[in-house]
Amino acid sequence: MSRRLLWMARLALGALSGGQLVLALRVICRWLRTAGGQRLEPASSSPHSRTDEQASVAVLLPVLNERQRLAPCLEGLLTQGPEVGLILVSDGGSDDGTRELVCAYAQRDRRLRLLDAAPIPDGWNGKVWGLEAGWRALPPTFPWVLTIDADVRPAPGLVAALLARARRDRLAALSLAVEQDLPPAPLLGLLHPSLLTSLVYRYGMPGSVYEGPGAGLHVQANGQCFLVEREALAGGGGFAPLRHSLCEDVTLARLLARAGRRLAFVEGGPLASVEMYRTAGEAWQNWTRSLPLHDHLSPAWHTLLGWLEVLLVQALPLPLLSLLAGALLARGKRWRRAALPLPVAALGLNAGLLLLRLGALVGMRRAYRRTPWTYWLSPLCDLAVALQLGRQALRRRHRWRGRLVIRGNAPGGIA
Repeated sequence: MSRRLLWMARLALGALSGGQLVLALRVICRWLRTAGGQRLEPASSSPHSRTDEQASVAVLLPVLNERQRLAPCLEGLLTQGPEVGLILVSDGGSDDGTRELVCAYAQRDRRLRLLDAAPIPDGWNGKVWGLEAGWRALPPTFPWVLTIDADVRPAPGLVAALLARARRDRLAALSLAVEQDLPPAPLLGLLHPSLLTSLVYRYGMPGSVYEGPGAGLHVQANGQCFLVEREALAGGGGFAPLRHSLCEDVTLARLLARAGRRLAFVEGGPLASVEMYRTAGEAWQNWTRSLPLHDHLSPAWHTLLGWLEVLLVQALPLPLLSLLAGALLARGKRWRRAALPLPVAALGLNAGLLLLRLGALVGMRRAYRRTPWTYWLSPLCDLAVALQLGRQALRRRHRWRGRLVIRGNAPGGIA
C-alpha cells in the first residue's frame, strides 16, 4: 500500500472512529437519562369505587381486512370494566368478513359498535382516516379517547390501569410499549429485535415523561395503545393534522408536546401484547416504512442524526470489528507499525460498541413474551436494517395495502 493510500485510509478510519465515539456518547447519555422508567401497573382499586371513572373512555379501533387477527383484540376489549363506555370499530372498507365478525361480537356487548368509514379519501393515511372518522362520530361525553390497533391483545384491567396512571401523573396522553409476541419464525426472530433496537438507540428506553415544547423531537409514542385526553385532541382538530404522516402516533405526540402538554410512554408489561407481523418479509416491507419516524415536524438534521446513530453505533461495529481484526492478523506487526496505533484503537472502540449492542439485547429481552433462539443473533441484521431505514427516510411515496401514501406537510396542529 502506498503512503498516500495509507494516509487516506488512516484519515478515513480516524474520522469514522471519531464519529462513532461522539454518537456513542450521545446514545449512552440517552440511555442513562431514560433508565429506570416504571412499567404500567394494574389499577390499585376497582373503578367501581370512583364515579368519575364510569364510562369515561371511548375506544377507537380502525380496521381494514383484519378478520384473521381481530378476534383476540375484541375479546380483550370486552373484558374491560365500566370505565369503557364505547368501543367504536371504524371500518375502511373490509371485504374479508371483518364487518361480520364485529357485528357478531356487538351482540355480546352493547358498548361495541361498527362504523362504516369507507371509502378512504384520497391523500389520507388509511389508519388516520379510520381514527378521524371515529373521532367525528364520538359523542362529546367521553373525556378520554383510547386508540388501539387490531393486532393488540388487551388484558383485563388495561384501560383502568391507563386511566389511573394518566390521572396520577397529570398526563394529557399516555401510550404503551406493548409486549411483543413473536410467532415461532426464526427469520422474524432475527430481524424484529434489530428493528426494535433502532428505536432504543435513537430515543432511549420506555418510561419517560415528556413535558414542554422542547420535548417535541425526543418523544416516543405507540399508536397501538394510545390514551389521549379529549380536550387536548380537540385542541388540534382531532386526527386530521396527521393525515399525511407515516408515523401518525409519533406525530400526534410531537404536536401535543409542542403545545406544552404533558405525556408519557411506558412499558405495558403483561397488560397488553401484540403480534405485529407473522413473517420477516412483512416486517421488512411494512415496519421499515414508518420506523424512520420522519414527518413534517422533524427537521432533516434530526432524522439524519438519528440514522447516523443507528448506522455508526448500532450497525457498523460488528462488520468493522471483523474487518479490522482480519486486517491486523493478515498484515501482522509490519502493518501495525506502519499504521501506528489507530487501527488498534478503532478495534477496541468497536469491540466496546459491540458489547454495548449485546447489553441492549439483554435489556430488551423483557420487551418480548418469548424469543426464538435467533433473537440473540439479531445484530447480524443491523447493517441491512440501517441501510433500509435510510432508504425509507428519503422516500416520500409509499404504498400501503394497495394505496399510495405520500409523506408531506399537513396544516394545523394541537393548540
